[in-house]
Amino acid sequence: MRIALIAMSGLRAADPTLTEIGMSLPGAIGRIQAIQSLPSLSLLTLAALTPERHEVTYHEVRDIADLDSLEQCDLAAISTYTAQSKDAYELADRYRRAGAKTVIGGLHATVLPQEALGHFDAVVVGEGEVSWLRLLHDFEAGSMRRIYRANEEFDLVNAPLPRLDLLQPERYDRLTVQTQRGCPWRCDFCAASILLTPRYKVKPVDRVVNEIRAIKRIWPSAFIEFADDNTFVNKKHARRLMEGIAGEGVEWFTESDVAVAEDPELLQLMKEAGCQEVLIGFESPRREGLEGIELKRNWKVSQYDAYRSAIEQIQAHGIRVNACFVLGLDGDGPEIFEAIEQFVEETLPFDVQITVMTAFPGTPLYTRLRDEGRLLEDGAWEKCTLFDVNIRPRKMSVEQLEEGLINLAFRLYSHDSTRRRHDAFRSHARA
Repeated sequence: MRIALIAMSGLRAADPTLTEIGMSLPGAIGRIQAIQSLPSLSLLTLAALTPERHEVTYHEVRDIADLDSLEQCDLAAISTYTAQSKDAYELADRYRRAGAKTVIGGLHATVLPQEALGHFDAVVVGEGEVSWLRLLHDFEAGSMRRIYRANEEFDLVNAPLPRLDLLQPERYDRLTVQTQRGCPWRCDFCAASILLTPRYKVKPVDRVVNEIRAIKRIWPSAFIEFADDNTFVNKKHARRLMEGIAGEGVEWFTESDVAVAEDPELLQLMKEAGCQEVLIGFESPRREGLEGIELKRNWKVSQYDAYRSAIEQIQAHGIRVNACFVLGLDGDGPEIFEAIEQFVEETLPFDVQITVMTAFPGTPLYTRLRDEGRLLEDGAWEKCTLFDVNIRPRKMSVEQLEEGLINLAFRLYSHDSTRRRHDAFRSHARA
């Protein structure tokens, strides 16, 4: 059987003006290109679970309008982000017309399986590793079901080495490794792996090290991105992980919450293990903006007083901070744009990321805003880009949010602002 694994890998805003602006700003273009260059770890993992008797190929589709021909296959397995789901549906329709069967999994399909069934022959709900072999068995028997739900939890102890051999080495210089799955916190806007897995769990360090070594055999100088929601939330595992990869000679990027700054010993281990940059969701520089976004215990508010010192502490260890902010939070009005600019100018994180509050399907935020009548267009998944506005903010107009995003982006990502932050970090690192 021929199986085509297809990743929808384009990254663009629904509003072409936003895409054009983002691709022209020096502080934004690098991260955009980095994300687009990453292969689909989930599909490469499924490939590793596939019996050898099947012929497996891996492909990426950035723009379906540019796709002139389809990869010949019996089964097309497609992975997509919510914003590209309609493109994925169109691609699946084309494959079905060509006589191939189609399957989809991941976050979007997990929360909207009935929608996906309008275009796919099968939908995998939850962790794909649990259902993949069962689906392939049924396909060969001519009895593939419409929906496959994980009947058990996938143990990362059993995580296979992804099929890196399916990639063309010259196309990649950044690769992903997952060290854990899920997150113990629950922010109402978060559409991360907490929607796929019932609980937070970690991967054994020796398996992480084996994956890094497998990458190095093909890409000796590869840059690693940890595909985690919150790498250092489990401090005990984080220390073991840092000690495990310290001798591997790799440089890497990951995401964390702000509490990592409280642990100088861990920060030193991170630096020795090759950490170059950590992305932290500050969300808002205003306490009012943080109120209520973490649904378990208002944790982010409890960390607010440490925000400024956290950036200094992390960057003092030679680790860049990518400070992330969300525009349009319920507690923030038009004053948020100046507040973020001032915070950034005073704390000088190396990188900055600004997005707009986005209601992703399946999140508590989506349910709440739908019930409050604050979704601008229910089902407009192409606007779930983190840059297009798909909600009605509580304390400002839609127009104020759209204009504020663009104006703030020009200021934060200007050559002068970007250079000032980068120079400050390099000067500090040399001191």
